[in-house]
Amino acid sequence: MRYISTLLFATLFFSACKKQPEKTQPTIERITESVYASGIIKSKNQYQVFATVGGLIQQILVKEGDVVKKGDPLFVVQNESSKLGAENAKLSADFADLNTRGDRLNELKSVIETSKSKMLNDSLLLQRQRGLWAQQIGSKVELEQRELTFTSSANNYEAAVLRYKDLQKQLNFAAAQSQKLLSISKTIAQDYIVRSQTDGRVYSISKELGEIVNTQSPVAIIGDTEEFVAELQIDESDIARIRQGQRVLLTLDSYKGQVLEAAIAKIEPLMNERTRTFTVEANFTKKPPTLYPNLTTEANIVIQSKEKAMTIPRGYLLQDSLVILENKEQRKVEIGLQDYQKVEILSGLNSGETILKPAAQ
Repeated sequence: MRYISTLLFATLFFSACKKQPEKTQPTIERITESVYASGIIKSKNQYQVFATVGGLIQQILVKEGDVVKKGDPLFVVQNESSKLGAENAKLSADFADLNTRGDRLNELKSVIETSKSKMLNDSLLLQRQRGLWAQQIGSKVELEQRELTFTSSANNYEAAVLRYKDLQKQLNFAAAQSQKLLSISKTIAQDYIVRSQTDGRVYSISKELGEIVNTQSPVAIIGDTEEFVAELQIDESDIARIRQGQRVLLTLDSYKGQVLEAAIAKIEPLMNERTRTFTVEANFTKKPPTLYPNLTTEANIVIQSKEKAMTIPRGYLLQDSLVILENKEQRKVEIGLQDYQKVEILSGLNSGETILKPAAQ
């Protein structure tokens, strides 16, 4: 009987202890409402370098860590057909240029001069014959022959001039076409030299000498040498609360215990359908001396804050609008700012009142 009584007393004691709910009272303190985001660190203006043509890498002109200027060559892609095409275009251009200054035009110039001299001479003879005919000297047939000879000479002269102009147009067109083909060939040849599009640092080279490249796979990554940004992923449920200029508090595994500061600078308007997130960029306002691309980061984007707010732990809020008073009465409250641990009470509860923590559902 003594054993049973002891056991019953212990059971009742532990049951009574177990049923005692946790209590608290509102606290006046600072509260900050923020949106959580995760992401990576990127070099400013970081981009992937792609070759515009396919082929074998013949030369790698830089190494990882090198600082380059816009237009600096990075890789040379081998393509023998392009080289031969450029040489052939050069030969065609030289030949066309030679023709525009060559014997064919000089020959037609000589024909023009000869035809012109003959036309002028026949014109003088015609005028003389007309003078004689006016004095009734000579015959009508002789005059007509002179006129026919002059007309033939004039036609031959005009034909020679037209042939010269036509040949000149043909040669000029051929020369211009050859120069254009040469320019195209040079441009194509330049495509086989992969160049930097910006000033920056070569952070990664993904291809090796002799490896095949194509237009779909990047060959390197280049970005700014000093400036870095945080690229953050924002859940679609939170994106409507994000604005440019908002303060961002960042933590990195590389700098444990430090909080870095940034500000929202860019919000990409298109949602990633696979992850259901939006990408935003934040520029550092307070950063460590050394950063590297692709470092992971976690961030809290500050939406708003209040220095003196009456708060309770979030676990004491029931259905997002009720609290349980010490007498077990439920009371409706109006909430304001909230973070991951606390929630602001705007009305419905006084600072000296005690509330109970709801039982776990």
